Amino acid sequence: MEEMLLLIRDAITAGDEDAAKKLVGEALKAGLEPRNIMERAMMPAMEDIGERFSRNEAFIPELIVAAAAMQEGMQLLKPLLTAGEKGSGKVVLGTVYGDIHSIGKNLVRMCMEGAGFEVIDLGEDLKTEVFVEAYKEYSPDILGLSALLSSTMQRMKEVIDAVRVIDPSALIMVGGAPVTSDYAIEIGASGYASNAFEAAMNAKELIV
Repeated sequence: MEEMLLLIRDAITAGDEDAAKKLVGEALKAGLEPRNIMERAMMPAMEDIGERFSRNEAFIPELIVAAAAMQEGMQLLKPLLTAGEKGSGKVVLGTVYGDIHSIGKNLVRMCMEGAGFEVIDLGEDLKTEVFVEAYKEYSPDILGLSALLSSTMQRMKEVIDAVRVIDPSALIMVGGAPVTSDYAIEIGASGYASNAFEAAMNAKELIV
């Protein structure tokens, strides 16, 4: 079983979509729990490539193909993960203005959907008013803000302040490579996560 998990992890890290999907299917047939596959193979693979990216040992194209490989595997896992997790809540996600990066946000979306959340993904490079209008339209349980650049994460506070004008008790989570738990507290966020799996788990705790 451990060998199977390592093979899945390697396939995702290598960005091999076909192998990732095939191996996940084989792991499920062998009786591995879907959540085990996600937590012990898929997320560690993305964390590994994310750490390599932060050390300039991996680059954007490698992140993109790894995320695509993970998504192939998640297509098989998602129905199984959500089967017993219905009704976790509604989440609106988006990347702040000036930031066109989507990989981290997309991973968060996959993990949150796997945890049973209904997720509305607004996209990337979004002005504050887009978040405000989406909050009014969808009335989410949680608003999630993503940023990959230190120069754009400052926009998070703008969004938080604007949303709190219309709903002072709004639950807003933040995350992304430059974001820290201290920064989240500083800007008044309700929650923070250092990775996509943690985001899903922390979101559940926020709305209990």
